[in-house]
Amino acid sequence: MPYITSVHESLPYVDPEPTPAQREAAEALVAAEHAAVPDDPHHALLRPAYEPNLTPAMQTEVQRHADAKAGNRKPEPLRAIDMSRYEVDEDAPEGTDATAIALAKAYTNQTYLRGRRTHLALLDRFGKNAWLVSNWQAEADLKSLEADLAEARKTVDLVTVQRQRAQNDAAGELRSLEETWRTGVGRVLETEAAAEELRLQILETRRQRAETGQDF
Repeated sequence: MPYITSVHESLPYVDPEPTPAQREAAEALVAAEHAAVPDDPHHALLRPAYEPNLTPAMQTEVQRHADAKAGNRKPEPLRAIDMSRYEVDEDAPEGTDATAIALAKAYTNQTYLRGRRTHLALLDRFGKNAWLVSNWQAEADLKSLEADLAEARKTVDLVTVQRQRAQNDAAGELRSLEETWRTGVGRVLETEAAAEELRLQILETRRQRAETGQDF
């Protein structure tokens, strides 16, 4: 992202507040320019658009929910995992193949339950401490962010005070320079007006002499 290098020549502690008419005229100019040149959604100073990295399976699931929402219906539960493999089939038919299938399902069910018991035991033993450590870490991060925010606000306040002091110290000189500039511009306009009036008088005098046949 490029750095902002533009400088705004703003003197809020020196310049007077604009009148309602001046503010309305400025807002009209801004609105007219904004209408002529709309905002660029891909401005260099803006962050790039968020593009989630979804797998094809995730995109399919998101689209399924979107279609259900568009049709005002509740999406059916996702059946990506066959839960029957973890269930004991008590009504299995008799026979060698059927017994082998039932035994395989029983082994699968036992393995699943054993893993679940292990996970629950670990959660019961270490879950509380892990949760407390996570909370402690979150609190430490929060305190660090709050300290950074307080330091940033302090820096902003110091810069604002320095800016106000510098502008107040230079206010008299700035007003004097502005008044001198206004006076100079006024005199230039008066000189141009007088020169134009003199030019018109010269042209009128030449025209009159040309009509009377006098030499210049």
